[in-house]
Amino acid sequence: MEDHRLIWIGVVHSPYESSEDAPPQGRERDEVSTLEVFEEFEEGLLDIDQCSHLIVLYWQHKGDRSILRTRTPWGPEIHGVFATRSPNRPNPIGFCVVELLKRHGRMLDVRGMDALNGSPLVDIKPYSSGIDSVQGASVGWRKAREWGSRARE
Repeated sequence: MEDHRLIWIGVVHSPYESSEDAPPQGRERDEVSTLEVFEEFEEGLLDIDQCSHLIVLYWQHKGDRSILRTRTPWGPEIHGVFATRSPNRPNPIGFCVVELLKRHGRMLDVRGMDALNGSPLVDIKPYSSGIDSVQGASVGWRKAREWGSRARE
């Protein structure tokens, strides 16, 4: 039988204590957060310092798992959670692309994180603009501005 459990590989240390403190998208702010990888997973960080940017998956531990429709910071319209990046969803897995600033042992200093302080770290992957960026991608209900328009350049 397969094991389908998520295993926390670490914890996020960020300046955001509540959802009101955190930006809608991490790249909107310059604050530095630290990803603490648990000791038993430190071997997995081999060569991570060769990555300029990382994809960080984390558990949005303060999200409401019963919500299926929501409003966004960009308007009063109601959307299904699967059409948004709301932390309130059946499986509150957060996704963030961050800049890796420095590795010191099991700690990774990053810029662009939007996770709340204490969020469980689910996974880290290298970000590659050649593989992960899709030119012309859009979200139809975001007519006035695209997702990245508020993000830091």
